[in-house]
Amino acid sequence: MAVLHAGTYNKKIVFWAACLGILLFGIALITLGSIAPDLREKLDLNDIEAGTLFSILPFGILTGSLLFGPVVDKSGYKLLLSLSCLLLFAGFEGVAFSSSQELLKIYIFFIGLGGGAVNGATNALVSDISDKDKAANLSLLGVFFGIGALGMPLLLGLLRAKYSFETILAAVGILTLVTAFIFLFIKLPPPKQSQGLPLKRSISLIKDNVLILIAFYLFFQSSFEGILNNWTTSFLINSMSVPESSALYGLSLFVAGMVVMRLFLGSLFRSASTLRIMIISFALLFAGLLLLKAGISFYAAVAGLFLLGAGLAGGFPIMLGLVGERFSDLSGTAFSIVMAVGLLGNMLINYGMGVIAQNYGIRHLITVASAELVIMIVLFFIILNKSGKSTK
Repeated sequence: MAVLHAGTYNKKIVFWAACLGILLFGIALITLGSIAPDLREKLDLNDIEAGTLFSILPFGILTGSLLFGPVVDKSGYKLLLSLSCLLLFAGFEGVAFSSSQELLKIYIFFIGLGGGAVNGATNALVSDISDKDKAANLSLLGVFFGIGALGMPLLLGLLRAKYSFETILAAVGILTLVTAFIFLFIKLPPPKQSQGLPLKRSISLIKDNVLILIAFYLFFQSSFEGILNNWTTSFLINSMSVPESSALYGLSLFVAGMVVMRLFLGSLFRSASTLRIMIISFALLFAGLLLLKAGISFYAAVAGLFLLGAGLAGGFPIMLGLVGERFSDLSGTAFSIVMAVGLLGNMLINYGMGVIAQNYGIRHLITVASAELVIMIVLFFIILNKSGKSTK
């Protein structure tokens, strides 16, 4: 990443602060699943009560994703990122020490709201400070999300013998408080629209064909990731008779595949075309689905999951990089639109996958994922054509 000084802020410091922020979002996203058994035991929750609590997190993330864009375009990143990290702090501490289901709902919403805003704002921030290589820098940013998502379950596993989940969660909360102060005291890019958002330009975003196409690409990309995150363990357990512990290991390799590929993509984006990278990505997804479908062995399925993670790694950095290039004057609002649509896809397709699994069997996970892959390929080539993106 080229450094470094633009105006009064240091791009390198801002970039690493954004990486810390997205790492916190990775932690926030995985936390509820990691401590679910502890919360159920502590509060004596039944399935319906637990499901209600867990449904609040994506609603909070969606709200944060919708709100962050106009705020950063008008008021800048400092206020939003600092307040969002404070919301995460309040949420983590509240979940750690609350003994009331009603208060727990509020604290979980805080985690979702703060996490959704941090996720969107850090991606928009990295796009804004990257004069070139936007996709490469966004890919590296995504590595830190993966570290957070993989690290939280590992941290709980390593420390649970000595500390309660409440103590570990409270310590993570302190990290979010420290991050809030980092964003508060470092210099960040100024607001793009400090005189107020231009209404006509803002409305024109939702009429832009390329932005809408990118939003729907992320609708299917996000839901593809979501159904694999949420249904892979059930698929392996029920379709391949894999023990739960092994199924969780397979799921972790899906995330690992994405993290490893994003590390490689950081340099690959600087030398290879968007077209070449996405063709490789689609080929990896196709191969991963074939291995998972074949059901030859658990090891073949795990290899398939790793390939699926690697194949999904490039979609978000490429599409968000394109948004940042095309809508630089209102990048926050544009990011807000496409990321909210992506999250909505995650929620809707996951619900649909649940209905399909209930009525037709979990084996149709591959069917749904394959259909999404076909739609993503079609959308990508339409976007490439309409955006005039180079295919060299």
